[in-house]
Amino acid sequence: MPLIADQFNAATFFIDRHIAEGRQHKAAIECFAPSGPPEPVVTYGQLAQNVNRAGNALRALGVRREERVAMLLLDSPEFLYVFFGAIKIGAVPVPLNTLLKAHDYEYLLNDCRARVVVASEALLPSLPPSGSLRYVEHIVVAGDAQPASWRQSRSLRQLLGEHSPFLEPELTSRDDAAFWLYSSGSTGRPKACIHLQHDMVVAAEHYAVRVLGIRADDRCFSVAKLFFAYGLGNAGYFPLAVGATSILWSGSTHPANVFACIERHRPTLFYSVPSNFAALLLHAEEQEQAAGRRFDLSTIRWAVSAGEALPAAIYHRFRERFGVEILDAIGSTEALHMFIANRPGAVRPGSSGQIIPGYEARIVDDAGCEVAPGEIGNLLIKSDSVCAGYWDQPERTNATFQGEWLRTGDKYRQDEDGYYWYAGRSDDMLKVSGVWVSPVEIEAVLIEHPAVAEAAVIGKDDGEGLLKPAACIVLRSGCAATDALKSEILDLVTSRLAHYKRPRWIEYVNELPKTATGKIQRFKLRELYGAHTGSQ
Repeated sequence: MPLIADQFNAATFFIDRHIAEGRQHKAAIECFAPSGPPEPVVTYGQLAQNVNRAGNALRALGVRREERVAMLLLDSPEFLYVFFGAIKIGAVPVPLNTLLKAHDYEYLLNDCRARVVVASEALLPSLPPSGSLRYVEHIVVAGDAQPASWRQSRSLRQLLGEHSPFLEPELTSRDDAAFWLYSSGSTGRPKACIHLQHDMVVAAEHYAVRVLGIRADDRCFSVAKLFFAYGLGNAGYFPLAVGATSILWSGSTHPANVFACIERHRPTLFYSVPSNFAALLLHAEEQEQAAGRRFDLSTIRWAVSAGEALPAAIYHRFRERFGVEILDAIGSTEALHMFIANRPGAVRPGSSGQIIPGYEARIVDDAGCEVAPGEIGNLLIKSDSVCAGYWDQPERTNATFQGEWLRTGDKYRQDEDGYYWYAGRSDDMLKVSGVWVSPVEIEAVLIEHPAVAEAAVIGKDDGEGLLKPAACIVLRSGCAATDALKSEILDLVTSRLAHYKRPRWIEYVNELPKTATGKIQRFKLRELYGAHTGSQ
């Protein structure tokens, strides 16, 4: 791993180093434009200059070392300008989920106490009224429009043009705060993970370099957006770690857009989530026959999946149709990126893979004792990329970070070959007939049925106070939602799993509720269908 000195600024490693190494004319960023002429390419030289201009502009707005800079930015070069520009001056960029509502931003902006917000023009209507924000003094707009309710608003383009392309990095240490990322908050208010200057180097080296074998000639396209921890690595600091090219797309991740971007920009590394891989397969099945040709994914060396466990059935179908192997893995916002992953040529479909060198894992019971191989327990992770804790939430910090170990909140088992198998989130596990049941195990069988596009399993009270599995199923286009089909699907489960794991009920649904990262929100299904978790 590259030597990380005690005095270290991440912007010097991910941005400035490429100029010293002669990459100033190489493409750092390409932007996908689904119609019209291609967007201009941003070279490493232009990236470095604009990062410096952004850092100088933030300083001119009064941003000081360690102060937060909120970023509500679509995937674009401007995201990387502001993110690394803030880090270079010792400030702390805070990327925000671009899919939230005004009341969500009100909470996040008041929580992080940013005095400056940099926002994409298209997202301005989502911002709350200025009077509800206690700390924000300036809004900087990436685009042409200016919010009428903000007197202190500026154009990012204008600010970049006004400030110098030269900037000396702040003398930060490897353990200074570099950026915050908010975790999902699906089980409570969002938590800001405080990541340090060295964390991105650790994550990039251990996973992108040592597992994926990322190279300077790689072209990286991520369906997950930059404001996610997953997307920030995929299309942000991973390519910047080795001088590769990032392909950015700010719009919808509809399969038609994803296929168009792949065929136009020819990525070699493609990052997505299980729900999108499933959607790509369905779209291909529906559109390729009508188009009279197959979608061309031949440039992709590896596809990567994370966010939720990738069902073995999707892995096999994707590989058979496109000739591309999907490397499933698991990471978290707290750990910054991956810590368990399948390796090229050593994939075990349905598993999350093996522990990544440089990381450590334990599977323990509720008393903290390690469980026997094959038994389900709580996954703990240790790594130098794990965040320093949660901002202003000491109780949740103490519950999650126990010494050097991170409690991931995931249930796992490990087989005799060292592969890890996801059983579900701790609060999604079901206890049926006195035995813990993994909803993921049942879902993996359900989607093997040719009529099933997606499935989610939850716990439901059987009317006598006992918990039984219930399945919510999205059918493929053209399949009729009949009772006969339910019986056929249940017969498949019975043939593959123990009887107590067989869903007692099947609900046909049009879609499954998901987070912005593509994770199924089982708690919403429990609310919708009168189900709940608990133990017998």
